Amino acid sequence: MNTEIIDAGRDISGGYKVDVSRGTNVDRVSSEWFSRPDDERYLSLDDLFASVKGRAERSRTRTVESAAIRVEAHRDNPERLGLVLPGGDEPIAPTHWSFGQLSSLVGAPAAYLRQLPAPLAGINLQYGLTNHWAEQIKTMEVTDGRTELRAVTGPDYGRIYDHELVSAVQRIAGNGTGDTRWKVPGVLDWSTGIYNPRVDVTKETTTLYASDRDVFLFLVDDLNPIEAGLLPDGSPDLYFRGFYCWNSEVGAKTLGIASFYLRAVCQNRNLWGVEDFQEITIRHSKYAASRFAHEAAPALSRFAESSPAPFIDGIRAAREKIVARSDDDRQDFLRKRGFSKAETGRIVETVLAEEGRPPESVFDFVQGITAVARSKPQQDARLVMEGKAKGLLESAM
Repeated sequence: MNTEIIDAGRDISGGYKVDVSRGTNVDRVSSEWFSRPDDERYLSLDDLFASVKGRAERSRTRTVESAAIRVEAHRDNPERLGLVLPGGDEPIAPTHWSFGQLSSLVGAPAAYLRQLPAPLAGINLQYGLTNHWAEQIKTMEVTDGRTELRAVTGPDYGRIYDHELVSAVQRIAGNGTGDTRWKVPGVLDWSTGIYNPRVDVTKETTTLYASDRDVFLFLVDDLNPIEAGLLPDGSPDLYFRGFYCWNSEVGAKTLGIASFYLRAVCQNRNLWGVEDFQEITIRHSKYAASRFAHEAAPALSRFAESSPAPFIDGIRAAREKIVARSDDDRQDFLRKRGFSKAETGRIVETVLAEEGRPPESVFDFVQGITAVARSKPQQDARLVMEGKAKGLLESAM
């Protein structure tokens, strides 16, 4: 079995054939792709970094007493509220996100307040702030022609700026457009089963995103596919490495990094044939910045620079570990691992249909389990089954 990265001299500009019936599917990137308007899509890491870094440079944070915030309705626009923070003279406008954070702080339903005329909403919010147990909060304001309140968090909120995450990615991926091995992904042609890694980065194809409340990046190493065994027809089973990461400097979500091997990315940015999925998440607690510096960023670098040999060796071990020779063996193997009689039958039938023979090795069973998991309509049930498959694969390594 070839356990090397495919010869760099081989011309893959026209793409290579992949089998996406194996492994798991991940739709996280696709959901980001569907939801992002054009002004949240970036064509390079340089452009993305310049945007989020510039925003941070125009921002300031401070800690204030919640009861000292004064709410005003704009005289020239009765539909808008302004907030006067301690030490300030002019009201600043809350963003949709920060208004929700401030409302939540005083126990007021933000959705309801947004439906009220600004003066009435202001009275309710002011009452909540004045009568709420006085406490310190951390605010984040940004100036870009006018000043907006971007975030309201607790005083111990451990802010990791979006540009810090983008910068960490730039250290391994350059501009993210092919100047290093890490780049915006190509696309799978469903009609031929050919994955083309060379696709122009446009607003439609990019996987580099940022909004006023978060940043999300997805990059792959798809010009250097890895062969890890053979398909039933004798062609190589090809994978490539990928990772995505996310952050919110205003408290909308955690910071996280997910790394994995995959076989293809389709036009809608679904990930197909995913194996060895690993994830790190960091809550924005008091020591979040330290954890990012000492845990998340180094983990990203290690993955980017690591050899695929352990992954390939694990796949090889799973292929070589025979655990069932008969139908009774197959039934016993799956039932002892918590699969129902119906699930056991479907797993065996799936492998038989896809491989042309019943499952024998750990790898056979893993592929059958993940294929059946993909058909589960309930996400929780699918994740449980995929977790069993992952545990089974790890046990063979």
